[in-house]
Amino acid sequence: MTAPQGRPAPKKPAELAEIAKLGKDAAALLTPELSHRAFVAKMVETEQFPDAIRYIAHALPKREGVWWAWVTAKRAAGPEPEPKIKESLDATERWIAQPTDPNRRAAFEKAEKAELGTPAGCSGAAAFFAGESLAPPNLQAVPPGEWDTAKAIAGAVMMAVVEKEPEKAKEKFQAAIQQGLDVVTKIKLWPEA
Repeated sequence: MTAPQGRPAPKKPAELAEIAKLGKDAAALLTPELSHRAFVAKMVETEQFPDAIRYIAHALPKREGVWWAWVTAKRAAGPEPEPKIKESLDATERWIAQPTDPNRRAAFEKAEKAELGTPAGCSGAAAFFAGESLAPPNLQAVPPGEWDTAKAIAGAVMMAVVEKEPEKAKEKFQAAIQQGLDVVTKIKLWPEA
């Protein structure tokens, strides 16, 4: 069974800001004439980086968002991650390539071993939340919360940025946000220029 991969309809910036539960400072930047991209640019300009990440994470379709989380987690893990981190990243990558229920459950199993408080573990959890049920396959379905995937994506990206070399957080936040915006552009989520 394949997880649903439909794109959510892009919400107006004010709606998306509310869904993403942005902080007061970021929300204060939003004016009616701002497009999604202009709003993200204002958040970056004023260094409201976590809110910009939450905003993008809540806008992206689940699979594309998990890819963003996975890429940032993989970058944070470095070229030779410890085995449990590598296994989690590999399992999440398998789900991204083939978003089947067994791959989704395997991603979560490896994420738990990597620990959910790590970028790799959090990206695996995001893949798991992208499915139809949190319950074991032989039990009645228990759907995840509507925004659980987005929250895990945002968590993975933010942890990946600050996990190592926190003194470079500003540059790493900017790079992660730009990568999220690149995904938005590639899938034509926000058509404005």
